[in-house]
Amino acid sequence: MTADNKFSATGRRKEAVARVSIVPGKGIFTINGKPYEDYLMRETLVNHAKAPLVLMELEGKLDIECRTRGGGIAGQAGAVRLAISRAILAMDEDNRKTLRGSGFLTRDSRMVERKKYGQPKARKRFQYSKR
Repeated sequence: MTADNKFSATGRRKEAVARVSIVPGKGIFTINGKPYEDYLMRETLVNHAKAPLVLMELEGKLDIECRTRGGGIAGQAGAVRLAISRAILAMDEDNRKTLRGSGFLTRDSRMVERKKYGQPKARKRFQYSKR
């Protein structure tokens, strides 16, 4: 535990990386300097990113500042979710069982499959012509 009750963590998803700092406060949640609803835009992504806060009933009790880069907004939302979960865990180790049970501490390792030579995409083939 740090002197000023500030907890930090990093989360990753696809090519996105998120660094989160949480401090007990009024519930201000920003991503790259913007309110999280404005940054993530879609309601599904907003709900995905704040799911650990809702589960632990910490929504409105923590100030969260997040810096994220790389990937798209869906990957960034997943990275933010993992980082918030890890920061909550750093704040209180007793939260591990609840967070682990809901799958919030598991890093989603799925990545885009690479494109193969002689093909237009990873699995798509060029059209076969018999004649």
